[in-house]
Amino acid sequence: MQSSLTRFVKQSPHWAMALLAILLVSFYWFVWAEERYVSRATVVLESPQVATPEFSLSSLMGGGGGNTADLLLLREHLLSVDMLRLLDEQLGIRQHYSEHGDLFARLRDPNVPIEDLHQYYLRRVEVELDEYAGVLNIYVQGYTPEFAHSMASLLLEAGENHMNEMGHRLADEQVRFLERQMVRLEERFDETRARLLEFQNEHGLVSPTSTVESINQVVATLEADLARFQAQRNALASFQSAQSAELRQVERNIEALRDQIVEQRDRLAQATGNSLNRISAEYETLELQAQFAQETYSSALAALENTRLEAARQLKQVSVLQSPLMPEYPTEPNRLYNSTVFAIITIFLAFILSMMIMIIKDHRD
Repeated sequence: MQSSLTRFVKQSPHWAMALLAILLVSFYWFVWAEERYVSRATVVLESPQVATPEFSLSSLMGGGGGNTADLLLLREHLLSVDMLRLLDEQLGIRQHYSEHGDLFARLRDPNVPIEDLHQYYLRRVEVELDEYAGVLNIYVQGYTPEFAHSMASLLLEAGENHMNEMGHRLADEQVRFLERQMVRLEERFDETRARLLEFQNEHGLVSPTSTVESINQVVATLEADLARFQAQRNALASFQSAQSAELRQVERNIEALRDQIVEQRDRLAQATGNSLNRISAEYETLELQAQFAQETYSSALAALENTRLEAARQLKQVSVLQSPLMPEYPTEPNRLYNSTVFAIITIFLAFILSMMIMIIKDHRD
């Protein structure tokens, strides 16, 4: 038996090494490797925003992938160094992973740099994104069921707080920006209204534009009367003398109307002084400025309210579909799977090496 084994080792050292490696690795997985408990949780991000669902082929094929970007952000945060520091501060993961586990699986030094601790953390915490269902599956490995459950619960709590803080911070920044704009626009609106009131009080006119329109109507009426009296004068002149009392009365009426028309027109337009057309133009400019300021202020006020509502709709809430499981028995490591995979790979490599040795021998012969 011993000679046969010796002969086998001498003839096929690579196969002997492969079998020895398989035995050693199988011994490690089935005997030496310490068991680990896995706590699993499943979460989804929800928003109070209500949208009408679109029925299309892409929506059917895409499943619930509307929050994929937010879920990826949540995943990155759960696997980040910041999350690792929080877990270490509240749960003491350095102590747990360094005091438990076998020689190859434990954290060798509790005082390792944060970079090395993070690499170890990524081997014990797994966060998978199910793009079709739109959920995150969180797996946490611990050497005690209580620690695995506590770590998964803290991950969910910290992740939800982080996502809500991000949403609140963005919403607060938008609202604060619009509130600052509101203050500036309100001051501008008050200033334009004050200038308009001051102008009205200075000239004693509530609406110079309306006054101009009224004067134009008066002038039009006077011109119509003037035309009527001129026609009457022409009719009287055809059969009366110029010294007749009736014709002279008509002439006086015509002169009075002409003077009145000139006076009203002078009120509307003068080369110098505060004519109504100039006052009206200045008033219209001030009125337009006040209207523009009012409309801008109203639009900003509506935008502020819409932004507050939209910010509330965009807040994300981490909803737990599967609460962190309190494991009742260890599921890691998967001893049979790990041993089988290692044995298959080792046998495959040994077979390749055996083929290469045979080819080399054939070329030598």
